[in-house]
Amino acid sequence: MKKYILLLLISFFFISCQQKEKNKKEIQSQENYIRYASGLSIQKQDDFSIVTVSNPWPTSDKNYTYVLYKENAIIPDSLQKYASIQVPIQSIVVTSTTHIPALELLGVEDKLIAFPNTDYISSEKTRTLIETGKIREIGTNQSLNTEVLLDMQPDVIIGFGVDGEKKTYDNLQQNGLKILYNGDWTEQHPLGRAEWIQLFGALFGLEEKADQVFKTIEKDYIQAKELVQNVSNKPTIFSGSVYQDQWYLPQGKSWAAQFLDNAGGNYLWAATEGTGSLSLSFETVFETAQNADFWIGPGQFTSFEQLEKANPNYKHFKAVQNKNVYSFSSKKGKTGGIIYYELASNRPDLVLKDLIKILHPDVMKDYELYFFEKLK
Repeated sequence: MKKYILLLLISFFFISCQQKEKNKKEIQSQENYIRYASGLSIQKQDDFSIVTVSNPWPTSDKNYTYVLYKENAIIPDSLQKYASIQVPIQSIVVTSTTHIPALELLGVEDKLIAFPNTDYISSEKTRTLIETGKIREIGTNQSLNTEVLLDMQPDVIIGFGVDGEKKTYDNLQQNGLKILYNGDWTEQHPLGRAEWIQLFGALFGLEEKADQVFKTIEKDYIQAKELVQNVSNKPTIFSGSVYQDQWYLPQGKSWAAQFLDNAGGNYLWAATEGTGSLSLSFETVFETAQNADFWIGPGQFTSFEQLEKANPNYKHFKAVQNKNVYSFSSKKGKTGGIIYYELASNRPDLVLKDLIKILHPDVMKDYELYFFEKLK
């Protein structure tokens, strides 16, 4: 009997050591397959993945780690402290319109069961689901309807925040719901934002499809960029407009400014170091941009009449006089949502092609603008 017990103890010790060694090897073999997104890391294993979101909002001072595990997966002891979500998920709630295209590109928009401010969604495919009652309205992103969400019990809620205020999310999490933060909007590389489709691929068990979709977008973006890589003529550009006596326009390292550079343009504030917005006086902008060739992205304006009614001094810009003002605000969805705000971050290839067509029309003669439109 003693011999039998001894053998059992030895066997248990051997199996335990094997398991620890297995866990050790799993942790050592993890590789992040995200290449452009600075705020997202996905380390994939055979039966689980480790997702790390490091910059869900600009003031965030911590990383958020999640373990996405398949049924019956063995999760290493060192990962037990992190939030875990069983995949593939069957239901989801997202909180930003920028998440909608990723679901549609993966063909899982029917898994979306609720959204705040559904009027902002422009996609016809998802709007049909809203109109047939398959996607419920859950208030606003700052004040989600907790009772409805607790009743619906989604597999995961994709959280979105701009300033770290997450009281509602904390309350939902304390009541047992899974919250996963998405920081796609803080990315500055155009392809970095689009690469967040990989997160949704991991959640739905569609990693290969997400990778294929992203690689197609990446390829088209790079090919378009190469068309104007060696152009000698780079038209001068300014952007933004006046709001409450200040002119807001992209800083030189921002997402929007990088598009203008990649499109073969000379953005007049490209030398500024920030990734957010500049706040300047009208006089300062006019002094620099009076003779600029193009005005791209003039706020919400969609016509020259609106532009000059808002500020008669706009007419003194050369770009206005030559009718070289292009806006993305005129193309809207059924309920008034601007399509650019929803889709552009997921399709940087289309944004870049639009800008190349505007700045260098001879390079893409047969291409038709997708987001932008010349002011009427």
